[in-house]
Amino acid sequence: MMLLSASMVAVTCFITAAFVGGYRLNLTPSEPVGLWRIEKLDRPLEAGDLVFICPPPTAIFEEARRRGYLRRGLCAGGFAPLIKMIAALPGQHVEITDHVVIDGGSLAASVVRKTDGEDRTITPFPGGIVPSGHLYLYSSFASSYDSRYFGSVPDSGLLGLARPVITFDP
Repeated sequence: MMLLSASMVAVTCFITAAFVGGYRLNLTPSEPVGLWRIEKLDRPLEAGDLVFICPPPTAIFEEARRRGYLRRGLCAGGFAPLIKMIAALPGQHVEITDHVVIDGGSLAASVVRKTDGEDRTITPFPGGIVPSGHLYLYSSFASSYDSRYFGSVPDSGLLGLARPVITFDP
């Protein structure tokens, strides 16, 4: 009994230290499953950066959580942070057709769906200029819930760069 208690304390301490150290477990298919680390950003953001970001506590994200697109976590509104690639920065033009076009160039693997995996209607974001202080996020995973559907998000939710530690492609 004493050994079990000591083991539980050790595991709890390890998990807490990993969390405080910026380590996170990704269980979603939008990026490879496994252990990731939040790395401090010491340079300007660039399109193509993979980041951890907290979604804002808005009605569209509440609905996404109800539908099962997002997990619960420690971000404002009780959301888990997202791991997404920055596809467009402030001032860039995003056009939504049957795929995503940024500043006139097609974004690879960016099909825009009309329904989700359970055949429920999903409304694409209409596109436009990415506002100052916002980021347009993307994942090449076909069923990813990203800016194709929720639009750009405030960069104030940025936690840092996302770096894989031990991951496995789904």
